Amino acid sequence: MEQMDIIVFAAILAVTTGTLGLTILVVYRLASARPNLPENLEKWLEDLSMDQYRPMMRLLDSGELAYLKTMPGFQPQMAFRLRQQRCRIFRTYLTCLDTDFQRICYAIKVRMLQSNCDRPDLAAVLLRSQIAFGWGVLTVQLRVALYGWGIGKVNVRALLRQFDVMRLELGNLIPASSPSAA
Repeated sequence: MEQMDIIVFAAILAVTTGTLGLTILVVYRLASARPNLPENLEKWLEDLSMDQYRPMMRLLDSGELAYLKTMPGFQPQMAFRLRQQRCRIFRTYLTCLDTDFQRICYAIKVRMLQSNCDRPDLAAVLLRSQIAFGWGVLTVQLRVALYGWGIGKVNVRALLRQFDVMRLELGNLIPASSPSAA
């Protein structure tokens, strides 16, 4: 083999191994998640709103940075500090979103176990959603780290959409007259 072929082969092998490793990490994390469920699942779900996560969509918007740059006395370190602060706040939201998503998925699993009928369709949707959400969180975390250094943008819409779909799915499984859930 030529030296260039060896380098290409090594790069492909490294990417494949890394991707496989991350996939195993995501699946392990999902399989081992046992979040605490609230005592009154119906009330918690009622209070759980997409509104609490909407600030994530504009928290890392570059519009405010562009405005800051037009202000007299602007220093580049001011933009850097603002990005870092916003990233910290965003990561807090992301942690809460991830925790709530894991709770929703766990509650769906509990409901599925308690159900008198099998729902293989829901089990498949749940598994796909958990994997997609796990990958989405990893991707967003990487993008947030890059954004903190002024590189790229962060789009969290797909993650929020995934969260909302599972939230609504859980709402469909909980009867409105349920005195206590889980």
